[in-house]
Amino acid sequence: MQDDDIVAQWSERIRAATADERPLRVRGSGTKDWYGQSLQGEILDTRAYRGIVSYDPAELVITARCGTPLAELEAALAEHNQMLAFEPPHFGRTATFGGCIATGIAGPRRASAGAPRDFVLGAVLMNAQGEMLRFGGQVVKNVAGYDVARLLAGSLGTLGLMLELSVKVLPRPAAEATLKFDMNGTDAVRKLNEWGGRPLPITASAWRNGTLAVRLSGAESAVKTARNVLGGEVVDAVEAERFWEGLREQTDPFFAAIAPKAALWRLALPSITEPLQLPGAQLMEWGGAQRWWITDADAQTVRMSAKQAGGHATIFRAGSAFDRSAGVFTPLPAPLMKIHRGLKAAFDPARIFNRGRLYPDF
Repeated sequence: MQDDDIVAQWSERIRAATADERPLRVRGSGTKDWYGQSLQGEILDTRAYRGIVSYDPAELVITARCGTPLAELEAALAEHNQMLAFEPPHFGRTATFGGCIATGIAGPRRASAGAPRDFVLGAVLMNAQGEMLRFGGQVVKNVAGYDVARLLAGSLGTLGLMLELSVKVLPRPAAEATLKFDMNGTDAVRKLNEWGGRPLPITASAWRNGTLAVRLSGAESAVKTARNVLGGEVVDAVEAERFWEGLREQTDPFFAAIAPKAALWRLALPSITEPLQLPGAQLMEWGGAQRWWITDADAQTVRMSAKQAGGHATIFRAGSAFDRSAGVFTPLPAPLMKIHRGLKAAFDPARIFNRGRLYPDF
């Protein structure tokens, strides 16, 4: 089927769903189906609409269709020694570009490079009336007015069907090195914040079980100088790559210990927050700003702990018997939820797109 035929078919299907107020479940390969709230509606599979539309390495911008395999896009970038700087996790070999942006999840490089939304330049979106809307463009300075394209990052497909996306890419670093240090969690937080205030090329950090790992990336001279300044033990390059990939894809042994009545929580906290004295396994990333916590504590306990520390908590993964009725994401204050509802009403008044995926009544 030709690309235009696919789009026309989707438009007709979406208009019919809106008329009947029948929910549609927009998804690529489903590698992230476990993330978010409930899955409702007939599946609208985006994988048939795939391919790189344009890529200019000199301009550091790539545009691709929503169903393009993420691995295919990254391979094209690698040929020109470039990358998606936010290191998106795949959580499966068949992950798609659209799913990558819709979930808005970043990997270990997030603290130094930015989140997916920071790299989105433009988007082609199909709304609930089956209309194609274009936002942004393919250059950084082309964004004016309300930045809808970036708003799509992390929306979990609740605003419409993303057909095409344009994102900024970056060159791969010339050199990388990973260092590890033996220290407790409190010292790790203090060191990371101390180093964060200095001109050091730190692009990833992680602490668990008494060991702090730090990745340096950049020019050969910058990495070499930072190694001498920080000290620590240099990790073998193959082992280091396996470690950071394990954190990004959550194949690391830490993430395998989720009991049926427990959950893996993602806590976003001020980086200076000392380790929380709470039961269960903990791992710190992003200079101390992201904390992974595996616990069977109830949602109220976890969210109150995060709030008292100045942050919030999200259920990232949950065991088969864990109670998710309190909501996966921290409830928004009324003013913010009003804005969310206004946007939802503007793009999807019949609430057909991924109903209930972001919030139970959204």
